[in-house]
Amino acid sequence: MIAAVIKLSAEAIILTDMKRIISLVVIAMVAVISTALYAGGGGKAKIVFEEVKHDFGNIQEAKGAASHTFEFVNEGNANLVIIDVTAQCGCTRPEYPKSPIAPGKKGKIKVTFNPNGRPGGFEKVVTVRTNGSPGKVRLKITGNVIPKAKK
Repeated sequence: MIAAVIKLSAEAIILTDMKRIISLVVIAMVAVISTALYAGGGGKAKIVFEEVKHDFGNIQEAKGAASHTFEFVNEGNANLVIIDVTAQCGCTRPEYPKSPIAPGKKGKIKVTFNPNGRPGGFEKVVTVRTNGSPGKVRLKITGNVIPKAKK
């Protein structure tokens, strides 16, 4: 009888230990899976522009601002977020999407140059910062401003 009680106690201890081991394994698996999901599954956005340089050629100062749209695609496997787009001076104004660009989708960045009071050749750089690869892209616009006729 004592042997039977000892045997039952030993089996109960083994079952309790197995429950603890199984619980620890389940907790570890949940932690690994949730970390992978939180990190986006290791995915990364990738911005690829059709072109990174545009030459306006000769533009007439009298005709006002000139614009060009740079198109890109997110070739990554995570949402692309454009964090910021900055121009090197106030004569150049960028417009860019504020919402995330899904993988495989396209987006546009419009760059407008104001030639007023800036005769001659110009070269302006617009810097695009993203959450993807590359993290920074430089777009360049060039051209030559033909001044207004003097009165």
